[in-house]
Amino acid sequence: MAKLKITQTRSRIGSTERQKRNLDALGLTKVNKTVIHEDSAIILGMITKVQHLITVEKE
Repeated sequence: MAKLKITQTRSRIGSTERQKRNLDALGLTKVNKTVIHEDSAIILGMITKVQHLITVEKE
């Protein structure tokens, strides 16, 4: 399966509670923190909700 490298590039300040929970579920707690997840429908759904706060690269 493909892996996704997800980096938080913008602050969560001013985001909705739902967006903050999605960032927490992805494991992103600070700006410039990077996590790696498997490519799945659940992860892609979370990425869609917070795409303005993160950058995504395929590995």
